[in-house]
Amino acid sequence: MLRKIAIGAGLLVAVGAAAFFTLAPAHVDRSMNPVTMPAEGWPVSDRARALHAGLVIGDWHSDALLWDRDLLARHDRGHTDIPRLAQGNVALQVFTTVTRSPRGQNYEHNEAATGDNITPLFIGQLRPPRSWTSLRERALVQAEALHAAAARDPAALRVIRSRADLAALLADRAEGAAVIGGLLGSEGGHPLEGDIANLDVLYDAGFRLMGLTHFFDNELGGSLHGAGEGQGLSDFGREVALAMIDRGMIIDVTHASPQMVRDVLALPGARPVLSHTGISAHCPSSRNLPDDLVAQIAAAGGLIGVGFWSDVVCGETPADVAAAIAAAIRVAGEDHVSLGSDWDGSVDAPFDAAHLPALTQALIDQGLTGAQIAKVMGGNMMAYLAQTLPET
Repeated sequence: MLRKIAIGAGLLVAVGAAAFFTLAPAHVDRSMNPVTMPAEGWPVSDRARALHAGLVIGDWHSDALLWDRDLLARHDRGHTDIPRLAQGNVALQVFTTVTRSPRGQNYEHNEAATGDNITPLFIGQLRPPRSWTSLRERALVQAEALHAAAARDPAALRVIRSRADLAALLADRAEGAAVIGGLLGSEGGHPLEGDIANLDVLYDAGFRLMGLTHFFDNELGGSLHGAGEGQGLSDFGREVALAMIDRGMIIDVTHASPQMVRDVLALPGARPVLSHTGISAHCPSSRNLPDDLVAQIAAAGGLIGVGFWSDVVCGETPADVAAAIAAAIRVAGEDHVSLGSDWDGSVDAPFDAAHLPALTQALIDQGLTGAQIAKVMGGNMMAYLAQTLPET
């Protein structure tokens, strides 16, 4: 009898564990990445749909790799997967790897030494154990997921490493191919683990964009949301930034302290991007950098990626995102504004990738011309990448 009870208890534990590891991560994903679109969708005119179908569209920021989804399958949670990106006519999506997120994360003050939200998520998703204790390995595991998806269906997804890759992607799409380009980025420089040699490890794994900080200060310098006094680039951070410029890697100053942004702008050859942000004049959030710094990034030849979530656009509709884009054009100029959704980044969005035509409609309603819309939706991003990525 005791043996039967023990066996029964063991089975219950096994079933409970299976249910937890199967259902809990998906529940967290669904709850952290809501879509605020009404059930009937946002209205989109025939004019907007026709314009949208002819656009070359790119977006600077999706954290879909964090959630251990099959990118090639359509999901009913979150914001992005390859089928929904294809439905939204997206040509190029930057997929960023998130490796550490402080407990109690907020826009004002985060301690680097506090607990981490990503470790239990990776354990709960049963990611490879090597990624449970190493930030570098955590980034590489997510990169491997993107490469594996591209290998499984190269007609649907192609990893972009160079200008030549980008040119081939755009040429194939112009001929009618539905393939989507995926460009790898890192949300912060902490996966380097303080060792410059790891920059080549990430580069060889396909990373072509890297933020310097995320929600906490790290070895590279001060975060916009850190515990310090907003320090700029450390000596290590300067070494990394210069090495990135030499390699044709894109420096992302999102989440960087204002002083770090100024330090990056002072580096020879720096053309940073602010990949996912709002505009302070439009939405005075502590998440958004001062407008004068945004203008300086544009003046250096960089790009501003406007986010879609309510904290940075002060609203939950496509019209609010379009108003933020119009504000970015006033601050940075129409040649330096692009999309930086922050899809799947533990934020809300008024539409998922499949319903991106709603933004084209909102931009028309905002009064942007067709040429301006083409630039913002992807033209500016493609031109920038064609000048900054490694040649081959």
